[in-house]
Amino acid sequence: MASTSRGSRTPLQKAAAVGGAVFLLVGLLGFVPGVTTDYDTLDFAAHHSEARLLGLFQVSILHNLVHLLFGVAGLTLASSASAARSYLIVGGVYLVLWLYGLLIDHNSAANFVPVNRADNWLHFALGVAMIALGTLLTRPTRMRA
Repeated sequence: MASTSRGSRTPLQKAAAVGGAVFLLVGLLGFVPGVTTDYDTLDFAAHHSEARLLGLFQVSILHNLVHLLFGVAGLTLASSASAARSYLIVGGVYLVLWLYGLLIDHNSAANFVPVNRADNWLHFALGVAMIALGTLLTRPTRMRA
C-alpha cells in the first residue's frame, strides 16, 4: 500500500473521505423538510415512515442516523490508508442490506429500516462500489520507465 508523504492522501483515503462526506450529507438532508418529502411522516424506525429523501428514497430517523454515523466513520478512517481500505471493504455490508430489502415484505413490520425498491438498488450499487474501491485502489500501480 502506498504511504503518504507530507499530508498527501492515497486514492484509498480520498475515496473514504468522499464516501464519508456523501453519507454525512445524505444523513443531514434526511432531516431537512422539502429535500425530504412527506417529512411529517418521518418515524424513528418503521415501514410506516413515508418520508422520502429527494422524493425517492424511503428514510426514517434510524436510517438517517446510520448514514450520519457511517459518514463520520468514513471521514475518521480516511486518516490512514489501511483504515480507509477497511472502511470501504466493510461498506460491502450494504449488499446485506440490499438482500434484506429484496427478501422482506416492504409493508410488514420486518421493514423496520425502512427500505423501498429505490433504496434496495442504491444499496446494491453502494456495496459493489465500496468493495470495488477498497480492492482496486489497493493494487500497486506500475511505474513508467
